[in-house]
Amino acid sequence: MSAHDEKKPRHAKKRSVVASIGLHAALLTASAISLIPLAWLVLTSFKPKDAWISSDVRFFDQPTLDNYRYVLTETSFPRWLLNSVLVAGMTMVIGVLIAASTGYAISRFRFAGLRTILWLLLVTQMFPVAVLIVPLYNLLGRLGLINQYPGLVIAYLTVAVPFSAWMMKGYFDTIPTEIDQAGQIDGLTPFGAFFRLILPLAKPGLAVAAFYSFITAWGEVAYATAFMTGDDHYTLAPGLQQFVSQTRAEWGWLTAAAVLITIPAGAVFLAVQRHLVTGLTAGASKS
Repeated sequence: MSAHDEKKPRHAKKRSVVASIGLHAALLTASAISLIPLAWLVLTSFKPKDAWISSDVRFFDQPTLDNYRYVLTETSFPRWLLNSVLVAGMTMVIGVLIAASTGYAISRFRFAGLRTILWLLLVTQMFPVAVLIVPLYNLLGRLGLINQYPGLVIAYLTVAVPFSAWMMKGYFDTIPTEIDQAGQIDGLTPFGAFFRLILPLAKPGLAVAAFYSFITAWGEVAYATAFMTGDDHYTLAPGLQQFVSQTRAEWGWLTAAAVLITIPAGAVFLAVQRHLVTGLTAGASKS
C-alpha cells in the first residue's frame, strides 16, 4: 500500500452501488411522502366545492377555478391579504433595523448590563404566546393600540427581534473588528462604519433576520385574533377562520386561500434564499 493510500481518510472510501441506490431511494421516498400534503392541498383547491367528501376514488376530476373565484371576489380575502402584507412588511423592516443595531452593539461594545441584555434576549424566547397575550393586551389597550396595525406590529416584534438580534450578534462576531477601526481612522463615526462598512458584509445575516421576521408575522394566529376585530382589520389568520363554522369547514375555499397565501411568502423566500444557509451557519463558530 502506498503512502498516499495510507493517508487517505476513511470517510473518503467510495460508496458501493447498492448503498448509493438505497440512499437515493430512501431520499426520494421521504421527499415524495413530504409532498403528499402539499399535493392534496393544491388538488383540493381545484376541485368542486364538496368534491373532497365524495366517495369517488378518482384522485383528480372536474378541475375548476370556482374556489379561487369565490375567495377573491365574494369574500374579504384581498383585504386580509393586503393587511397581512402591510403588517408583515412593517415587522420585517423594523425588526431588521432593531435586530441589526442591537446585534452590532452587543457584539462590538462592552458596557454595564451587557450580560443581562444577552440573558434577556434568551429568556424572552422561553415564554409561550398564550402567557403573553394578556399582558400585551393590557399594555396595548393603555396605549390605544388595540385593533390598530402598529399595535400588532409591536406584538410581533417582541417575538422576532430577540431571536434575530441574537443571531445577528453571532454573525457580527465573525466580521473582523479591524474593518470598523479602519473606517473610524478614515473619519467615519461608529454608526457610519456600521452603516457603510459592516452592513454590506452582513447581507446573509440580514436576509435570515428579514425572512424570520416576515414569517413570524405572516402566519401568526393568536395575536392577530386577540388584538384585531372587524372584517376590515383582519389579517389572513383570523380572516380564514370565517370559512370554518361550528359544524362545517369549507375545505375548497380554505385550500384555495392557502395556495394564494403561499405566493407572497414564496416570493420573500426566493428573494433571500441564496443568503439563508450562509446567514444561519456563519455565527455557529468563531474563528
